[in-house]
Amino acid sequence: MPSSKQLIEVTMPQLAESLVSATIGKWLKKPGDPVEAYEPICEVITDKVNAEIPSTIEGVMGELRASEGETISVGEVICVIETAASGGAEAEPAGSPAAAASQGAGAADAAGQAGEGDQSMRARYSPAVQTLAAEHGIDLRQVQGTGMGGRITRKDVLAFIERGGAGAAGNAGSASQQVQASASVAGQAGANNAMTPAAPAQPFIPASGVLQQAASEPVRHSGLHLTETPKIPTIEVEGGQSEYFIDVTPVRNTIATRMRQSVAEIPHGWMMIEVDVTNLVQLRNKLKDEFFRKEGINLTYLAFLLKAVVNAIKDYPIMNSVWAVDKIIVKRDINISLAVGTEDSVMTPVIKKADQKNIAGLAREVEELARKTREGKLKLDDMQGGTFTVNNTGSFGSILSQPIINYPQAAILTFESIVKKPVVINDMIAVRSMANLCLSLDHRILDGVICGRFMQRVKDNLESMSLENTKLY
Repeated sequence: MPSSKQLIEVTMPQLAESLVSATIGKWLKKPGDPVEAYEPICEVITDKVNAEIPSTIEGVMGELRASEGETISVGEVICVIETAASGGAEAEPAGSPAAAASQGAGAADAAGQAGEGDQSMRARYSPAVQTLAAEHGIDLRQVQGTGMGGRITRKDVLAFIERGGAGAAGNAGSASQQVQASASVAGQAGANNAMTPAAPAQPFIPASGVLQQAASEPVRHSGLHLTETPKIPTIEVEGGQSEYFIDVTPVRNTIATRMRQSVAEIPHGWMMIEVDVTNLVQLRNKLKDEFFRKEGINLTYLAFLLKAVVNAIKDYPIMNSVWAVDKIIVKRDINISLAVGTEDSVMTPVIKKADQKNIAGLAREVEELARKTREGKLKLDDMQGGTFTVNNTGSFGSILSQPIINYPQAAILTFESIVKKPVVINDMIAVRSMANLCLSLDHRILDGVICGRFMQRVKDNLESMSLENTKLY
């Protein structure tokens, strides 16, 4: 029986119960690419993590109805996949996008049709695009942009090279010619649309060893792997040398929204207490080498702090709550959010049911979440369900800080740097290892008395840790 083509629309799934929209981070398939069942077709960004959307059918990628960087509501169509259907299925109309694609419109043509409407970003080139174009002698006027606003992405340049475009534009190999090409593109963009002002000429930014090194090395994050090279944010050069703009990524936009909501809705209060961690330092120094040989991971101070905090929350469960206008909801599970800061964002992965884990288990959880953060493999489930946040600000030398509460939680605790200082003990001066604990609290739920008692309990738990009465397992 002869077969015909059938178009299946792919919609934005609801990846989490509270999710209402997500941002297309990157398309993994372009029009014309074969797609297997359960194969990822795109990456989406939501709740500060990347999630892959798999295809539920096998076929060929058709029209992309959402651009990279575009925010799509749950249930909206993001793309179309073309599948083989039986003879009884109705064929698509000749004027449909899928029919046009099946009649010979290639991947580049389909992408071009999708981007013909808005060309406002056509003349803006990132340093990565400019560098790649200069290396291969490509005239960017010949490259079709598939990014938001017709913008040319690095993927577009690579696709142009694969189609043999580099040889056709080989005469534009020098950096100075690339600058002129950028300026002419800006002028052409203005000529094509009389109502749109010409974009400023884009100066060519040569490849630098720093940018190349940052792209190939892992991102350092606070408190866990300070030896790693910091990531340098992508810089978009605009209009000359006097200033530059940094694009607001979906992750940064989410952080800004959450922080603004936290400060606007939660009346913040804060307090600080000093803790003598001399015994803890000695305990860790005695156990860390053996622990590393046995577990293959580092035994950090953070694991001991988490245990002290969890035990204190058991005694003061009101710390593990959220404000619900007419009631206060106290969470039974103690799920600790870890504030992990990279150079350009802050992630808060969650240790689920931390009260059921020993110190070794907490250390393994910290290491696992740190690895996922470094590799960009955090999933939605890793980020959800937190009830109390702990931040290790002391890892970069901070001795006093006032953190912003991780909305909608009731409190956040920071562990500051361990510093040796003279302390009076029994009217005698001794050199001790001291650290500050700083707590920000939601004053609708918590008051100074309860928080003071909670902080004192955390202090007692930390100061009582010793080789004799502290067990890792």
